[in-house]
Amino acid sequence: MEQYVIKGGNPLVGDVVIGGAKNAALGILAAAIMADEFVTVTNLPDVKDVNILLEAISETGAAVVRDERHTVRLNGKTIGSCVVDNSYVKKMRASYYLLGALLGKYHHAEVALPGGCNIGSRPIDQHLKGFRALGATGKISNGMIIVDAKKLVGARIYFDKVSVGATINVMLAATLAEGRTVLENVAKEPHIVDVANMLNSMGLILRVPVLM
Repeated sequence: MEQYVIKGGNPLVGDVVIGGAKNAALGILAAAIMADEFVTVTNLPDVKDVNILLEAISETGAAVVRDERHTVRLNGKTIGSCVVDNSYVKKMRASYYLLGALLGKYHHAEVALPGGCNIGSRPIDQHLKGFRALGATGKISNGMIIVDAKKLVGARIYFDKVSVGATINVMLAATLAEGRTVLENVAKEPHIVDVANMLNSMGLILRVPVLM
C-alpha cells in the first residue's frame, strides 16, 4: 500500500501563497454578473469548475475579460440571454447559482439541471422553495430548471434542511427583491460569508450569520 514517510525535527522555512477557494469563487462569479459595470475578481483559482462557469457566463452575453490566469473582470450589463444550457454546465453542480443571479436581476432564468441533481437523489427543492417564497414560479422541464417572476418581494424563509447551495442561491435572488428578506436555518460555511461580503461590497446591506 502507498504511504507517506515523514521525518520531522527540522525547522520549516519559506513562503506559501494561499490560493482562492473554489467554492467561494463560484458564488462570487455568479454575484458579479448582477452588476451593470465591471467587477474585478482576483486570486481566482484556475480550476475546471471556475472555467466552465466563466464560459457559461460568457454565453449569456456578459462581458468576461481574463486579464491573467487568476484575475477576471465581469460585466453583466450586456447579458442578452437568461438561458444557460450546454454539455459542460450539466456536469457542474454549482452552475445553478446562475439561477439566483439571473432571477434576481431579470426575474427569469433557465439553467440546465446539473448532473446528479434529479429530485430524490440530490434535490433542489429548497432552492425552489426559496424562490417561490420571493414570488417566483419554479419548475423542472426537459432537463431545465426554469424560474420566473413578475416581481420579487422580500420574505421570511425557513429552509427545511441546511443547504449550502440553496442558501447562496436564494441569497443572490433576494438581493434585488423589494424589501427585506430573512433566511433561517441557513448554511454557515466560510464561502457563504465570502459571497455575502462580496454582495456587501457591491452595495447590498447583508448581515451574515454568526459562525459557531
